[in-house]
Amino acid sequence: MRVLITGVTGFVGRHLAAELLSAGHQVWGASTDTEAGVEGVELMHADITDPVDMARVVVECDPKAVIHLAGLSHVGESWQRPGDYMAVNFVGTRNLLRAAEGRRMLVASSSEVYGQVPESEQPIGEDRPVNPRSPYAMTKACAEIIALERAAIVVRSFNSVGVGQGKHFALPSFASQLVAIERGECEPVLRVGDLSPRRDFVHVADAARAYRILLETGKPATVYNLGSGRAHSIEQALDSLRAISGVDAKVEREESRVRPVDIPLLLADNQRLRSLGWEPEQDLDQALREVWQEIRDAQGSTA
Repeated sequence: MRVLITGVTGFVGRHLAAELLSAGHQVWGASTDTEAGVEGVELMHADITDPVDMARVVVECDPKAVIHLAGLSHVGESWQRPGDYMAVNFVGTRNLLRAAEGRRMLVASSSEVYGQVPESEQPIGEDRPVNPRSPYAMTKACAEIIALERAAIVVRSFNSVGVGQGKHFALPSFASQLVAIERGECEPVLRVGDLSPRRDFVHVADAARAYRILLETGKPATVYNLGSGRAHSIEQALDSLRAISGVDAKVEREESRVRPVDIPLLLADNQRLRSLGWEPEQDLDQALREVWQEIRDAQGSTA
């Protein structure tokens, strides 16, 4: 089928486009970054905050289905830019839903909408009421309401990780710092925020496959958790990355890297997604090896 992906030039978007193309789908993409082409994708410039622009894109593409990935996604940054996050994540979603009325829709949301859930009540099921604790999470919770009203499939993604993720996220940031230390470009000290939160990490290839399965077989007006069903602390992930890199470095916490509110644990009950035939095939260590190699190759190495 012909599928339009918003945010196709982003982290998950590129992996999803490749997944859909390999399954025989025709893929069109909408992005503000049209200079960063995606192989096999018909790419159009689009601003999701502009309803006229979104209507134009949908008319030109005429997709059978739309997967909405475009948005602002950095939890910490959302405290400094709440207005931008609402304009892009909520208003942008509303614009697209109106433009694509009557078509099959998948809307990317986030596990952050659950807020702080007692450990005794985890893993978290999709029927749990949302309790957003950050501007980012609030914008996603608002977008979910209108998406479900229009019979879209809502995908609450936990923490995707892998090749192509921006360095402003924790694990690629750690890898980038380790490469700089390896090259002798800075002192052997890793600057970190709070390492205690535990997250459900999903290899981005598994995430892309989940989106394809949901596109093909997901139930409209339904929420699906996209998580591995396993949780690791940020500290455990960092320890694994340090072991993979072989770089010796001291770890120092910087208060400027600590979020105003951080949720101690987010762990997915993924049975609803598993019932469609999906299961994770790659683990966190594999994703970390790929992240390390990508950033090391990009930044160069003396080794």
